[in-house]
Amino acid sequence: MSLFQFEQEFADSLRCIPMSVRLKLDVCGIKLKLHQWGRFSIQQKQQCVNWPFQTPQDIEQFGSYLRQVIRSTCHEEATEIPPDPQPEWQNTDGIPVSVQQKAEELGIQITLDFWKNLQDLQRFALIKLSRSNHENKNFLPALQELGLKPKSLNGNG
Repeated sequence: MSLFQFEQEFADSLRCIPMSVRLKLDVCGIKLKLHQWGRFSIQQKQQCVNWPFQTPQDIEQFGSYLRQVIRSTCHEEATEIPPDPQPEWQNTDGIPVSVQQKAEELGIQITLDFWKNLQDLQRFALIKLSRSNHENKNFLPALQELGLKPKSLNGNG
């Protein structure tokens, strides 16, 4: 999965940084600013979206590529941030409070089984979309895309 359905409104231009790229950035320890992303060519953006990201070598090569693109297109160095050694999205033993609270506000119950069965990218997206410092308009579309709906939409409310 390279783009979620809720990201389709900007899929052609990739004007926003897709969740799949944001996950790669977090793993690589690079902070990419939106103005930097905006200077990338559509080919460079697509390369970031499609970059294989399975092995430590993939991760290292992606980081090198991204640093080079930032340097060549923005004429600045990439901002390095230490990667989280135990990111929340990898934890399948509990649902993050921010995700649970945001879902409950929408009348949606997320079960631990549901959480465990999500892919890393799906958990990552829900965490990012549930944070108070993030525009939350895509949280409900993301949940619906993953198969969860408010009770009123299920006919139970």
